[in-house]
Amino acid sequence: MNDVCRWSGRLVGAVGVVSLLLAAGCTTKKYVRSQTTPLIQKTNELDDQTAANNREIHSVDERAQAGIQQAQQAANTATQHAGAATQDATHAQSSAQEAVNRADSLSSVVAGLDNYKQVADVSVNFGFDKSALTKKDQAALDQLAGQLNSTKGYILEVTGGTDSTGSAAYNYGLSQRRANAVVRYLSAKYNVPPHKFYLIGIGKDEEVASNRTAAGRAKNRRVRIQVLTNMQGTEAQAPAAVSSVRQ
Repeated sequence: MNDVCRWSGRLVGAVGVVSLLLAAGCTTKKYVRSQTTPLIQKTNELDDQTAANNREIHSVDERAQAGIQQAQQAANTATQHAGAATQDATHAQSSAQEAVNRADSLSSVVAGLDNYKQVADVSVNFGFDKSALTKKDQAALDQLAGQLNSTKGYILEVTGGTDSTGSAAYNYGLSQRRANAVVRYLSAKYNVPPHKFYLIGIGKDEEVASNRTAAGRAKNRRVRIQVLTNMQGTEAQAPAAVSSVRQ
């Protein structure tokens, strides 16, 4: 009987110890979970934030690279255009310099200018604010060009003019464009060499008729082409007075 009681007592004690250990173990796990769960959540949040930051950085980098490429392409295009414009300007300046000499430097370019005499004189007239040759203008120039092959040592003095409408600066440019139109036509169709031309645009500085009337202004919108030669013994031809006046 005593043995049974002792055994029972020890059993009860063992059960109590086990219960305490189990209770302590459960308490420890709960405590650990209570402490680690916020840390895990915080870690997950940090991971999510880091991933979002990486995605944003990658997106910003892609946009920056795209912007840099566009800027570089624009810069390259601008450089190409600038280079082409420079080449065009240089070519145009060179061509203009080679194509014509200015009448204001005629005395220094051509020796013995006083020995030149006029053998032909043609005027073509232009519409208001126009610088393009009409078929009638071209016919007048064709008639003039027909005399060039038989004229030795000639030069062509080409003088552009305008009426009084508009500013002086604009009319200088307009008269120059009109004179250039004549030079281009004779050069292209009749192969007149560039050094034969002496060109000037006088704008509205020199009137050949009164600008007070429409008819007078039409006469002032002209280009006069004089054929001059310094060859002795050349028979002077009657100046051609061909004029295509338009209102």
